[in-house]
Amino acid sequence: QVQLVESGGGLVQPGGSPRLSCAASVRVGDIITDMGWYRQPPGKERELVATITRVGSTIYADSVKGRFTISRDNIKNTVDLQMNSLKPEDTAVYYCNAKRFGSAVEYWGKGTPVTVSS
Repeated sequence: QVQLVESGGGLVQPGGSPRLSCAASVRVGDIITDMGWYRQPPGKERELVATITRVGSTIYADSVKGRFTISRDNIKNTVDLQMNSLKPEDTAVYYCNAKRFGSAVEYWGKGTPVTVSS
């Protein structure tokens, strides 16, 4: 069982640079493999933002390449998303995602809203 808790976000002006953080609570002995961030814009489906493997390999959505940076701490079981040059179209609920070694289950946080508006 993995529990994910996101923090950060809120109301941000266009061009802003907020940082989202996600902390994973795991049982002793469990290993978190891939971690990532997804988002669901208003009225749209959930979409990939960025993922990072345990060894640091990353994948970004084309829409955020060059603006967002994902990073993780394998000791603390955290994953962060540094967002720069935010645009109104980045407005969404951002969800943390994680996978556990030996399991096909994907775990999700409850989401944290990010609203980009002046």
